[in-house]
Amino acid sequence: MKDLTLYRNIGIFAHVDAGKTTTTERILKLTGKIHKIGEVHEGAATTDFMEQEQERGITIQSAATSCFWNDHQFNIIDTPGHVDFTVEVYRSLKVLDGGIGVFCGSGGVEPQSETNWRYANDSKVARIIYINKLDRMGADFYRVVKQVENVLAAKPLVMVLPIGTESDFVGVVDLLTRKAWIWDESGDPMNYKLKDVPSEMKDDVEAYREQLIENAVEQDDELMEKYLEGEEISIDEIKACIRKGTINLSFFPTYCGSSFKNKGVQLVLDAVIDYLPNPTEVNPQPETDLEGNENGNFAIVDPERPLRALAFKIMDDRFGSLTFTRLYSGRIHKGDTIFNTATGKSERVGRLVEMHADSREEIESAQAGDIIAIVGMKNIQTGHTLCDPKNIATLEPMVFPEPVISIAVKPKKKGTDEKMGLALSKMVQEDPSFQVETDQETSEIIIKGMGELHLDIKVDILKRTHGVEVEVGKPQVAYRESITKAIQDSYTHKKQSGGSGQYGKIDYTVEPGEPGTGFQFESKVTGGNVPREFWPAVQKGFESSIEKGVIAGFPCVDLKVTLRDGAYHPVDSSAIAFEIAARAAYRQSLPKAGPQMLEPIMKIDVFTPEDYMGDVIGDLNRRRGIIKSQDPSPTGVRIKADAPLSEMFGYIGDLRTMTSGRGQFSMEFSHYAPCPTNVAEEVIKEVKEREAVK
Repeated sequence: MKDLTLYRNIGIFAHVDAGKTTTTERILKLTGKIHKIGEVHEGAATTDFMEQEQERGITIQSAATSCFWNDHQFNIIDTPGHVDFTVEVYRSLKVLDGGIGVFCGSGGVEPQSETNWRYANDSKVARIIYINKLDRMGADFYRVVKQVENVLAAKPLVMVLPIGTESDFVGVVDLLTRKAWIWDESGDPMNYKLKDVPSEMKDDVEAYREQLIENAVEQDDELMEKYLEGEEISIDEIKACIRKGTINLSFFPTYCGSSFKNKGVQLVLDAVIDYLPNPTEVNPQPETDLEGNENGNFAIVDPERPLRALAFKIMDDRFGSLTFTRLYSGRIHKGDTIFNTATGKSERVGRLVEMHADSREEIESAQAGDIIAIVGMKNIQTGHTLCDPKNIATLEPMVFPEPVISIAVKPKKKGTDEKMGLALSKMVQEDPSFQVETDQETSEIIIKGMGELHLDIKVDILKRTHGVEVEVGKPQVAYRESITKAIQDSYTHKKQSGGSGQYGKIDYTVEPGEPGTGFQFESKVTGGNVPREFWPAVQKGFESSIEKGVIAGFPCVDLKVTLRDGAYHPVDSSAIAFEIAARAAYRQSLPKAGPQMLEPIMKIDVFTPEDYMGDVIGDLNRRRGIIKSQDPSPTGVRIKADAPLSEMFGYIGDLRTMTSGRGQFSMEFSHYAPCPTNVAEEVIKEVKEREAVK
């Protein structure tokens, strides 16, 4: 049996371009997993193995790999930094026990860092902070530490101080041991010397060390007393306190270095062992029954308990379908039969593999705490629970954001429709934030995603991985409709056609709901004028109607319907009669309730050099953007704004033109807001033109 205390399941997450993948490469080199370092900018990084990743120099899908450091096994997941792929970060954090948050020494806490940090907080993942790229122009360790405090509202526990800045950065001082780690310029991570603290840093080192010990001993009352009485605290005692505080999220041990120059990574690896939890130290996952109600049990990390595992990622490659799985309890062997609680079906386990990016090693079995891949599972999706067929339970499922942008695609070559359909269904399985549907009226295939880049990559994958070239339509915005005023109304459905007829009368109120509440239904009928068994039919009638709004046919949201009264016929009334009455009532009343169109508003985060700030703000204003804040930094200005998605298509190209290629931006969905009349009229006109073509 494996010793679970020697396991660390960790993820590396950060804003795009903060150096996550480069850091992962350095870890793999140091742990002896790879012998030649692959660089991201050369398209040769181990965990960036998709063609699209190598060309664009970004990580698109999370990659899993295992390695060893000081007798400890690390299961590492390198996650994407781009906002369009946050779902990859979210689902990786869901199955990890600890994380390394990488921040750029000059860029600091960037927009996507905030989103990822929020996800990690939601998943209660213990983290170490690593401030990377200290060799870059404008890098400032102390400024980034302040930003972590102010922007993320987190408490960084400074463990090392940098020696030198920018191009003079040579190493770090370990505050606990008071030793300076100094690397030479050979680029070999093993070429370092341990020296005494440089004399000019002694005061700073003592001040920060005292602060470190004060924060650490707060975790243990006895040590706190000992410290206050002036007794010496041993390094092991301090480490035990830091470990406790890190696991309960009181603070985050903070390191620094330059992954690209191979400086500072060893201390981060030691910190993973010293301070991040092993699988047995993390709060166990709550179990639920098949209806999703908690049953009071927990998936305790123990190989002897019944099997509980979560499929957190599906990937298709040349060997077949791979299901990345985190085992929370129990064991799994080749040839076992396991039960999928989402589909209600049992499946036999063919092969088990341990992943190293896109290569794999076959294994015979795995146990609680492991992250492995199962080859060839069918009918499985991200978030499904796999368990013991004799002892069924479900783990907390994953919740994914709704797509905000869609485009129509059709194959360029005739006869490749079926091939495209198969490819799209595989892609939907792999990425829960990617959706595909067929427009019933035009038979067009519509693909939906989280942003332009997201869909751009999907079209690219269709072409290269699946060999299907497609024609792409204009991006469509996911508009919504709602109402602005309450209205009381009545509708009677009456139909007589020989034999028993249909009769249902409803008196109801339609009113706007609170933003984000969706559809709500309530019945206040007393005295049995509408018998209780017909209430669900009235609800169903309204609920099925809201998919098509009355202005331009977009889904209607934030609507409350209250059934007040009505009438029924003892022979002619039926559930179907009341359902038809509700549908007709919806069409009758909504046009009177002040219907309005809503558009998706995006949270925009733009970084620009100061010289171009005026142009960028002017351009955002032209795009109906509302500027929320401007934060100057040594390398430029960060502008936060809210802007409608419809105005942001092609923005990256315009931003690069305006800023001579130096601007960056990210955006994520924020909320829906009423559409200005002129925009709504334009959209309605477009919808009518499309319908005329049909």
